[in-house]
Amino acid sequence: MCLWLSVAPASAQAPEILLEATRQAGDAPRPALPRDGFAEVREAMVRDQVVARELHDPAVLAAMRRVPRHRFAPDIEPRRAYLDMPHPIGHGQTISQPYIVALMTERLALAPDDRVLEVGTGSGYQAAILAEIVAEVVTLEIIPALAGGAAERLEALGYTNITVLEGDGYYGHPPRAPFDAIIVTAAASHVPPPLVAQLRPGGHMVIPVGQMGWVQNLLLLEKASDGEVSTRNLASVRFVPLTGGH
Repeated sequence: MCLWLSVAPASAQAPEILLEATRQAGDAPRPALPRDGFAEVREAMVRDQVVARELHDPAVLAAMRRVPRHRFAPDIEPRRAYLDMPHPIGHGQTISQPYIVALMTERLALAPDDRVLEVGTGSGYQAAILAEIVAEVVTLEIIPALAGGAAERLEALGYTNITVLEGDGYYGHPPRAPFDAIIVTAAASHVPPPLVAQLRPGGHMVIPVGQMGWVQNLLLLEKASDGEVSTRNLASVRFVPLTGGH
């Protein structure tokens, strides 16, 4: 299992904003995504890869039925984008397999008015799934070409509740904190303290932790009202490594 993430070296410089969210809770409905002839393919993806593996959150399933996954994997034949595997998106990165996207999203226990931080934008697919469910998404990516491409793709699809930043995801984004949920899409050697600090009491974080080349643990962190953090192992996985100046 492989997901993407790159983060920049530590720097006092603020992340560059490539796409700024203009819609928040209570505003206009989700974008009217184009009719593309892939609705049945998406339905089969959800049925065979997600529901069949005991994931049933209605909001997550609806999001995966709506978002045109093939638009986020432009280098492969469109129908292949819906297969149960990751696909390359350039720069040594991938778009994650549908099941992993669904699993991580469902475990965040999202609500419609939530603000979510994503560390590792990649192609923008995970951000689009989140944006279908919550009020606001802030997503960080270091590779300029990926960050810029994701911003253009998400804007073209009509998302107005996503902010795309080019910067170091290890340190999160304090100006928009606290976040109701945080999702990290690469393996860290430890849970980044700045991200824990930016998670609101009652919030959830999903992050793979472990060494490159070894089986890693996909962890679910829950922050109690008193600030205490509990951790639960969801699965054994293999992710690309979290990188950066930390």
